[in-house]
Amino acid sequence: MSFADAIRVCLTVKYATFSGRARRAEYWWFSLLYVIAAGVVLGISFAIKVPLLSVLLLPFAVPMLSVSIRRLHDTGRPGRRMFVALIPVVGPIMYLVAMAADSTPAANQYGPSPKAADQPAG
Repeated sequence: MSFADAIRVCLTVKYATFSGRARRAEYWWFSLLYVIAAGVVLGISFAIKVPLLSVLLLPFAVPMLSVSIRRLHDTGRPGRRMFVALIPVVGPIMYLVAMAADSTPAANQYGPSPKAADQPAG
């Protein structure tokens, strides 16, 4: 999945879809967009001395949450496992490890493998 495909899927096709699975590429490309957008908005905020971060957080909160939950589903973990990131020090490390983990190769309780759908048969 390319950067443009990940952004299109997360912002239009699966904007608020919390079921199903998301590949690593989809999650990390969208996270990269989020970090870049946050940097730009923070830079503009400092330049004009007006807090604008909420302008970014409002439209991006739902797709970021949904792609994160779908990414956890892809590794076979429930979406509520996301709350582990709230544990001080250890939580964010455990969250990053879960997001970087390889997906379950076969179908799991959250749906068929998106990795198998992208590969040609044979």
